[in-house]
Amino acid sequence: MKKLLCVLVWMAMVAVAQAQPRLIKLNELQRLITDEQRPLVVNFWATWCGPCLKEMPVLEQFAASHPDVRLVLVSMDMDLDPNPDKVSRFVARKNLQSEVIILDERNPQEWVGRVDKRWKGNLPATIVKGADGKKHFVDRMLKEGELEALLALASGH
Repeated sequence: MKKLLCVLVWMAMVAVAQAQPRLIKLNELQRLITDEQRPLVVNFWATWCGPCLKEMPVLEQFAASHPDVRLVLVSMDMDLDPNPDKVSRFVARKNLQSEVIILDERNPQEWVGRVDKRWKGNLPATIVKGADGKKHFVDRMLKEGELEALLALASGH
């Protein structure tokens, strides 16, 4: 019984540790986008962004119904409120199941163009990349069904 309890506690600790967002720099994010071989959706959001929060259920539903697509939620909170714990608490409170990373960069106007030359810094913003590497960029809130359509375009369908 003690062994079972220890195993369950250990499993719970691993699950919590996996759910914690991690800090990354822009160059690591760029490598992630470039190197990912599977279809990929990268969504830029912030805890203070109303449209981002409205879009979140659409993204979570998409991820649940498309396990073959990697969805990465990139928090932009470090610019205005450099407190990673706030993002972690938000992720836990909202019970987000998607992969969440915190972009450890300040002053987005200096680097958003390196993510996509069309991006002016609006949130939410999303990159959809097909398995063949073709990308689409959207700098507005996505509605239900739009990610599927963008993924089809990025995949050449």
